[in-house]
Amino acid sequence: MSVSPLPGPLRVALADDHAVVRAGYRRLLELEADIAVVAEYGDAESAYSALAGSSGDDIDLLVLDLSMPGRSGLELLRRLAQRRPELSVLVFTMHDSAAMLDQCLRAGAAGFVTKSSAPEVLVTAVRQAARGEIALSPDVAALAARAEGGPPHTRLSSREFDILQQLLAGRGVEEIAQTCASAPRPWPTTRRAFGRRWGWGVRWSC
Repeated sequence: MSVSPLPGPLRVALADDHAVVRAGYRRLLELEADIAVVAEYGDAESAYSALAGSSGDDIDLLVLDLSMPGRSGLELLRRLAQRRPELSVLVFTMHDSAAMLDQCLRAGAAGFVTKSSAPEVLVTAVRQAARGEIALSPDVAALAARAEGGPPHTRLSSREFDILQQLLAGRGVEEIAQTCASAPRPWPTTRRAFGRRWGWGVRWSC
């Protein structure tokens, strides 16, 4: 799937039940000229009410915490995937298990970043998810690829893991495709493998 560049700043909403945490996210993201935080929500229900309504039209991406009072962030993710499938949702959470990653990707998340990640990882992930690219923090990517105890479909071959690491390093999919051009296995085949492994529709920009 090809995603066109946004005409203006990326409009981001934050959903986290801790106000001080949201303030930190806002400050970090708004240091970037191409990102604007336009809304904040302290619980899943208020986030859904806003995003499922007309005000959701003004938001390009939601940064979502999973642990919130009332309905969980995972439930919100599933509901938004049904109601607003065009909205990109980047999970930003303290959870770092392969099982939780699997649930979120199956529910429609555009990416998964742990809160232990460096600030620049979150900023990069926001941009990647908005472009329709895969967005995983390095620790989660390694966990998914190597965790022997995790779901079998989350494990990647060495080649797939190398491609995933290139994506996380900020290389575009076209650049990666060129590096794969002379390899025995073509890029489109490897690209489809991600979808089969996780059972979700990875959105690519080529």
